[in-house]
Amino acid sequence: MKPNRLFHRAAPLLLALALSSGAASAVEPAAANAKHYVCPPCAHPCDAKVHDKPGTCPLCGMKLVEQQEAAAPAPPRKKVAILIFNGVEIIDYTGPYEVFGGADYDVFTVAETRAPVTTAMGMTVVPKHAFADAPQADVVVVPGGGVTEAQHSMPTLAWVKQQSTRVQQLMSVCNGAFILANAGLLDGLSATTTYINLEKLQAAFPKVKVVDDRRFVDNGRIITTAGLAAGIDGALHVVSKLDGLGLAQRVALAGEYDWRPRESFVRAALADRLIPQVDVDALGDWDIASTEGSTDRWELVLVGRSALSAAQLMTQLGQGLAAGGWARREPASASEASPLRSDWRFSGRKGEPWTGVLTLHPRPGAAGQYTAKLAIARAG
Repeated sequence: MKPNRLFHRAAPLLLALALSSGAASAVEPAAANAKHYVCPPCAHPCDAKVHDKPGTCPLCGMKLVEQQEAAAPAPPRKKVAILIFNGVEIIDYTGPYEVFGGADYDVFTVAETRAPVTTAMGMTVVPKHAFADAPQADVVVVPGGGVTEAQHSMPTLAWVKQQSTRVQQLMSVCNGAFILANAGLLDGLSATTTYINLEKLQAAFPKVKVVDDRRFVDNGRIITTAGLAAGIDGALHVVSKLDGLGLAQRVALAGEYDWRPRESFVRAALADRLIPQVDVDALGDWDIASTEGSTDRWELVLVGRSALSAAQLMTQLGQGLAAGGWARREPASASEASPLRSDWRFSGRKGEPWTGVLTLHPRPGAAGQYTAKLAIARAG
C-alpha cells in the first residue's frame, strides 16, 4: 500500500481549499519524450490532472508519481476473511476489520450462511459471504464472544480447519481460541485467550500450552490474542509481518491507537486475579467504589448495606478468603490490631509470597452501611 493512501480521507477538504484559493492548474504536457506526473488514483477530479514536474498535487496534497507508474496495474490487494456468527463480540471482529481496512486490504465478513447475524450486544450484521461462496483469503480472523454454538458447529470447524492450510495467517481473538482448539489446530502450540477463560481453555484442551503473560501469541501461521481490544494488537502484528512494521505503525497512528508492541498491557497479569471470588451479594447489597492497581498490587473498595453486624461481616468475608487458599497472619504491629481488620498471606501464580489486608468501616450515622477495602501486594 502506498503511504499516501492513508490521507485519502482528507482529500475532499484539501481539494475544496485548493480550488477556493485559486491553486494553479496543471500545466500542459511538454515534449512527447518528457516525463509527466500525476497523483495516485484517489477518486477525485485531480486524478485527471497531468503535471510536468514532480512534487505534490496542489489539489489533494498527495505525492505525484510518474504517469507510466500510475497506469501500471496495481498488485492484488490481500484478502481478509472475518468469521461472524450469532453472539460474536463486536470489537473482536470490528477492531481487526478497521486495522486491515486501514492497511488497504480487501476485508469481508463470512458466515455459515448469508442470513443476518445478531452480535453479542444486539447489532444485526449481514455477512458478505457464506462459506460456500467466499473467495480464498490470505488472512482469516476468528473472533470470540458467545461461542457456545460456533465452537461446536461442524460446518464452522470444517471451514476453519480447511482455511488453516490455505491462508498465510489464521488469527483468533478472545475466546475465538476455543473454535481453533475444537478444530484441533492448537494442539501442541502455545495460545492465549481472554483472561477469564485461561483456566477453562487449559482444562478443556490439555494439549494446548496456555499462557497468561502475553497480549498475543505467534506460532507462525497461527496467532491467538487475548480479549477484546487485544485483537487490534494482533491485527497490527499481522500487518507488520505481511507488509512491514512501518505500515503497521502508520495504520495505528491513523487510527489514533496507542500501539506499544514492546510494552503490551496484559490483562491476565494484573494482581486482581489473585483475589478469591467471594459471594458478597449473599452478604448484602454492594457496589464497587473503585478497583485499581498493577501487576504487583491491587486495591478493591466496596460500599454497601447489610443486615449483618460488622463482626459478622468480617467473619463471613474472612471465611471467603480462607476458602480461596489465603491464610491469616498476625498484624505487623499492635497498633494495627483491630476487630475490623484482618491480615493475610497467600501465594501468587508462580508461588511467590503476597500479603493482603482487609478492613471494614461502618459509615457514621448510617446504620447497616459499610465500606470494605481489600489491599494486596507482592511481599517484599
